Amino acid sequence: MKNTYLLVHSAWLGAWQWEAVAKLLTNQGHTVLTPDLPGHGADTTPASEIGMEHYIDTLGQILLKQEHPVILVGHSFNGITISQIAELYPRRVQSLVYIAGFLLPNGASFLKAVQGVTHSKAVTHFSLSADGTEAYVADSELQNAFAHDIPASVFNAAKKYIVPEPAAPLQYELRLSDENFGSIPKYYIECTDDQALPIDIQRAMYQNKVRKVYSLATSHTPNFSAPEELATILSKIEA
Repeated sequence: MKNTYLLVHSAWLGAWQWEAVAKLLTNQGHTVLTPDLPGHGADTTPASEIGMEHYIDTLGQILLKQEHPVILVGHSFNGITISQIAELYPRRVQSLVYIAGFLLPNGASFLKAVQGVTHSKAVTHFSLSADGTEAYVADSELQNAFAHDIPASVFNAAKKYIVPEPAAPLQYELRLSDENFGSIPKYYIECTDDQALPIDIQRAMYQNKVRKVYSLATSHTPNFSAPEELATILSKIEA
């Protein structure tokens, strides 16, 4: 069976993070959509002008153009975004896949979820700009936090594409229902060597919420360190 995948990149990155994975899935005959969210990749909207509603609008427009429901994949922070999109467009989503992603309940937000987390290199070195509109992880800790399992030369070549993260969506509180979001099949791809979202936190978030869990012994970014394995898992996802 050939699927349509809508791959939603993580915070600070962009559609470019999916290049290897998208190529592998496309070569298998699947349709792969990899948009840049506002303020990321080729989209240069200032962070101060971006809220979760802009992410929702971008993805919603894509969903409405598809002939069939999609497998909606969210990496890291944008697990929150795909949850909200699924709530709003339940008939357009075949299944939800979280890659080391924030699978949170109604009323939760990213900033609430990371309060008190002390063993994450990303959270420990997280900060906001002086005006509160942009979020950062300390430059010196970026690779340690997100991609310690790829060569430094590869990480440094990609580093120029990393952007400040708009802060407003990080504060967004989910509005979910059992009728919509709760009715959609969910899958989780855990990353057991993750230093940004440690494995115990991942497991606490997906416990008793998903149909199946897949495991990768990678950092927070298996799209870089294990694209073949990640693509293979995604190709196994069913409704």
